[in-house]
Amino acid sequence: MHVEVYHGAGIDIHKDTAVVTVRHQAPDQLTATHQETRTFRTLTADLHALRAWLVEEDVTHVCLESTGSYWKPVYNLLEAVVVVWLINPSHVKPLRGRKTDVKDSQWLAELLAFGLVVPSFIPDKPQRELREAVRYRRSLIEERAREVNRIQKVLEGGNIKLGSVVSDVLGVSGRAMLTALADGSTDPAQLATLAPPRLRASAELLAQALTGVMSDHQRWMLTQQLRHLSDLEALITGADQEIARRTRRFETARPPYNSASRLGRRATQRRRP
Repeated sequence: MHVEVYHGAGIDIHKDTAVVTVRHQAPDQLTATHQETRTFRTLTADLHALRAWLVEEDVTHVCLESTGSYWKPVYNLLEAVVVVWLINPSHVKPLRGRKTDVKDSQWLAELLAFGLVVPSFIPDKPQRELREAVRYRRSLIEERAREVNRIQKVLEGGNIKLGSVVSDVLGVSGRAMLTALADGSTDPAQLATLAPPRLRASAELLAQALTGVMSDHQRWMLTQQLRHLSDLEALITGADQEIARRTRRFETARPPYNSASRLGRRATQRRRP
């Protein structure tokens, strides 16, 4: 083995504490020339103290495991001053055989010193934030789908068969009918007039589908669900706008695509002997 990191640190991160071992290594020795372990809380002020200590010790690389989301504040504070290697816990757990936090941090520091760990790819902060926004939008869309299923269950419980005659129950006309139904309207013929004339289903068939046995409880449920659905859709729209704003920054940084010049290069290459 040969030394790859001469001034490194291993961090065993937890929810409330971070155990840090700083290890200084000489090029021609397999044992550490100096090693010190300290424990910090994960409050912001304590993490700033951790960063100041690493800078004072001239640490160049830090190794920590990707434990839940506890690594994120540590990574965000340290990435500007040291090279942070985020390690998959499964890559070091079979090798450790250690049970204390201090030994875990020392083991991480030793693996880092000899280059026995492979860091995970971590994109820069703007890309990380964009990924988080996209994941949040996806969770909102999934929650909207679950809420739509709940609405369908309430309608089936009230024997409202609107989904059998309308392709999109929660379209503009379908939502207007559901809102009127939740507000207490009981006349199927009057509810059917809320549908546009271009709807494929006839007014008579639509009135039959809207004839049900909705109780006060089901109307209350439908009111709450429609309100929740509107809130989710507003959040999704806001997330779409924010993601579009952030992606425009990446698009402006990308060089423009010139198809004509590319075709010209290909034609030139083909003409070459």
